[in-house]
Parts: sequence; structure tokens; C-alpha cells
Amino acid sequence: MATCRNSPQLRGGLRDTQSSLPAPSDFAMLKPAVVIDNGSSFTRAGFAGQKQPKFVLRTMFLHPCSAGTTREAQQHHSTAESMAGFAVAPRSYPLKQGIIEDWDSMENLWSHLFFCGLRAPPEEQPVLMADSPSCPSTNREKVAEVLFERFGVPALHVANTGFLSLCAYGRVTGLAVEAGAGVSHITSVCLGQTCREATYRLGVAGGFLSSYLHSLLMDSPNEPSALKALKTKTVIQMKKQCCYVSMDYEGDLQNQGFHHPARFQAPDGHCITLDKERFCCPEPLFQPELLHQSSPGLHHLAWQSLQKVPDHTKGDMVGNIVLSGGSSMFPGFPERMCLELNALFHDTGCQIQVLANPERGTAAWAGGSIAASLTSFQQAWMAKGEYEEHGAEYMHRIFQ
Repeated sequence: MATCRNSPQLRGGLRDTQSSLPAPSDFAMLKPAVVIDNGSSFTRAGFAGQKQPKFVLRTMFLHPCSAGTTREAQQHHSTAESMAGFAVAPRSYPLKQGIIEDWDSMENLWSHLFFCGLRAPPEEQPVLMADSPSCPSTNREKVAEVLFERFGVPALHVANTGFLSLCAYGRVTGLAVEAGAGVSHITSVCLGQTCREATYRLGVAGGFLSSYLHSLLMDSPNEPSALKALKTKTVIQMKKQCCYVSMDYEGDLQNQGFHHPARFQAPDGHCITLDKERFCCPEPLFQPELLHQSSPGLHHLAWQSLQKVPDHTKGDMVGNIVLSGGSSMFPGFPERMCLELNALFHDTGCQIQVLANPERGTAAWAGGSIAASLTSFQQAWMAKGEYEEHGAEYMHRIFQ
């Protein structure tokens, strides 16, 4: 397989090498890279080599009331002060299901991350930007244009979140099952190269599940006025605190003895009882028809993806199925995924292994932090000079 600058090609897993660093004059690598993961709900940013992002911000429109242009945003002196200087416009989101739609708003958000959250002048540090598996190529080009021309970054790497999720587990070969807030993806990766024809998207994710939970509760015996008064953030908190994935959805649904009611106290003091809603809420991840979607569930999409990879890599793939994203954090989700995949592969002799890191909610960012800190990765950057010479389209020759 041809080597690609998408990632280091490592057969045994993700590890460092003794490759020499490029000259600082080439890539300005005197400082650690900034790693940014733009999620539909939250955008995370930090420095390569760190275990956790340094700054997390809701992916919403931020109007710089006093910051002015990108360069002038440096006048903000602290995160707390900068937050006071920004007015948030409710329900204005620059990303929709992982794809940037409002570039002006996204540029404002990145400016806030660089100058107020990280306090890192973008001209001095390379940037690794996480990229949604279903993002069109034009989005990647626009990312390069904004970061090189507006922020003046010295070098850029745009990486598929499926690949980065595998990096968080120390793998460069495997299947990434990403269940986020706005969209879910299945991505097959072999030796760091994503298999585009084996990448699938599911329009069921955290935001849809929160709305579904609220609609389920509206049909429950709880006080209707208390349910109508619930705010979105309260429903999300309830979902995270009370919901779980059933190992036998139909059986649990029919046998009330298998229900495990839970009580949740809302901020206004009302107590809400969740019964079957606890395991009904995340079920659309496996049965999208419950949300009137015709797509197969995540386990079927994983199976379809694995059918498209070469036979000689399938063993490594099924043995390295990694989970990523906040909606993969439901109790029972890893076990259900393993159960469903074993049922689909029962006649093949394949040994299914589903890996579920306790910190998998931020796996894509963590994988970017790991990858960008490797010496072997330093040959994978697109330099500003390359952009200026060849244009944004050149990145398709460098990155997959």
C-alpha cells in the first residue's frame, strides 16, 4: 500500500520513531501543535501531547462585541473576561451534523479559542484540525484557506475523526464507531488510511435522542406541566444520568419486570420518573426506524463497512473496533454493539473485539493530541509555503 501523508504507516500500532524533525524554518515546529476538534455540540482545543483539551466551548455563534478583527482579538486577556465580552446568539450553530455551514461564525469561534482560551498566537504554532468523515472536500479547502490566510498558521494537518479515534486507542488499523451529538459515523481505517467507500453516516445522534426522550416522557404518567417546562439542557442531563442501552430491547419492552425506574429531580424541584424511557431513548442508534429513518442501525452499518475491506485485513479490523463520541457513553452500549456484531458474524469465525475507553467521549481530540506529538508525524504537515505555491486543492494530494 502506498504511503500517504495522512498518517505514519505503522503496522504494529501507533508508536513514535526516531525520524528527525523538519527544520524550524520549514514548519515552525518550535511550539507544540494546536489540536482542534469541532463537534456539533462542543469544540475542543488544546496542545499536542496533553491528555485533555485545555479549552472546551459550545459550538455556537459568538459575536465579538469588542474584539473586532481576528488579529485584534488578542486584546482579550483571560478566558473569563473574553466570555463576558461575547454575546451568545441562542440556537445559532455554525455546524450542522458535523459540517461547517457558517464560516464567519466558525472563524469567530476559532479566534476565541486561539486568543482567549489557549492564548496561543496562531502564527507560531501548527494546527491539527479534526475533520468529519462525511465532510465534503470543499470544506477541507475552506479550512485551509481560513487558517492559512486569516490566521497565518505555519502548518496544517486535517485528519479524519475516525482515524483520530483509533489513534486514541493506539491503533492505526481498525473500525471506528463514532456516535456524537449531531451525527454518527462508521469508518474503516487500514494502516492510517481511511477507506472512503467503507465509510457510513447515520443521522441519529445525541441531539435527536434528547428530543426523542422528551417526546417519550410526554406520553408517560408524569405531570405534563413539569415535562413541558423542561429545558433542553435538563433533558440532556437526564439522558446522561438515567438512560442505558438494553441488551434485549423487545424483551425488556414487553416484560415490565425488567424495567428499572429512576427518579430525576429537575432544577425547578419537580421529580420525574423514568421507566421504559430509560432504555427506549438510545435504542434508535440500533433501530433508526424508531425516529422514522430508513437507515440501518450502527451495528449493521459496521457490518456493511467491514464487508468492503480486503479479506486479508478483516481479521485486524474486527479485532479493533473502537468506540468514540458522547453518545457511545450510554451504559450497555459497548456490550450491545458487541452482541449485535457477533450475531452478524456468527458464521464467519471472526473474533469481534469492541474497545471502549472510559474517556471515549473525547477520543477524536485525544487521538489528535497523540498523533500530533509523535516525531514520525512531523513529516505529515502541509506547510504554509506549499499552500501559497499550490493552493488549497494541494491538500488532497497530501491528506486522504
